[in-house]
Amino acid sequence: MNVTALGLERSSTIDLGKKSVLGILVNAVNYEAAVSKIIAAASAGKPLSVSALAVHGVMTGVLDSTHRHRLNHIDLVLPDGQPVRWALNLLYNTELPDRVCGPNAMLQICERAAQEGLSIYLYGSQTSVLEALSRNLCERYPKLIIAGTQPSKFKCITPQEKQEIVEQIRSSGAAITFVGLGCPRQEVWAYEYRDDLSMPLIAVGAAYDFHAGNLAKAPEFLSKIGLEWLFRMIKEPRRLWKRYVLLNPLYVSLFLLQALKIKKFDPKDATPPVEEVLYG
Repeated sequence: MNVTALGLERSSTIDLGKKSVLGILVNAVNYEAAVSKIIAAASAGKPLSVSALAVHGVMTGVLDSTHRHRLNHIDLVLPDGQPVRWALNLLYNTELPDRVCGPNAMLQICERAAQEGLSIYLYGSQTSVLEALSRNLCERYPKLIIAGTQPSKFKCITPQEKQEIVEQIRSSGAAITFVGLGCPRQEVWAYEYRDDLSMPLIAVGAAYDFHAGNLAKAPEFLSKIGLEWLFRMIKEPRRLWKRYVLLNPLYVSLFLLQALKIKKFDPKDATPPVEEVLYG
């Protein structure tokens, strides 16, 4: 199945640069622009940190000055989540026709990578998830080359262990690495590994479980009206209720303050990390 069959037809490129949403710099891009940037970097062997942020991802940076610094130094931040796209459209008149959903972007990247012979690496999650994910991706895109996989260590690692991970990914010959550690760990990982790996590092979160068949995606009509969070909370209430019940109203309140120019959110108001966290 290709992206057209998924209803993700390629359109003209939209790339209006980074815009501040509550002090978090988000790229005003569509799928075509985002995927093209990633494939170009992969082809050239250039580093490119990438994340797809919905409301929760944005709020992790709003509430943590150090993490805000990391997010604002990620090269490409995709507007995942309709409320983030709406914010870009309302604040900056970007006229983005749709969000850039991380799981859907992952499929488009894999399709383009398969077409152009660029191999991928899957880092994070558990071995069983990686096996199912690899199998499903290769069934969907028979020409896709998966250079290697590595499950999360579910702990903070040593600098030596980090270098071992770097060498494993480098030696695999991969051109693109997907990272599935969950938000905000995966964004920290992409930030900290960017300069060690000359390739796109793409934090995709729940995409692993979606494409492995472990999680059901929200119906498209709910996603269109910004209620995907409700579907996910019903599916995983114990894990997600605090995220959505507390952070969603706060996001709306702060957005109104920014839109009405009552409060200014300065992306430069951030604290650089003193040392690496080293999530494994």
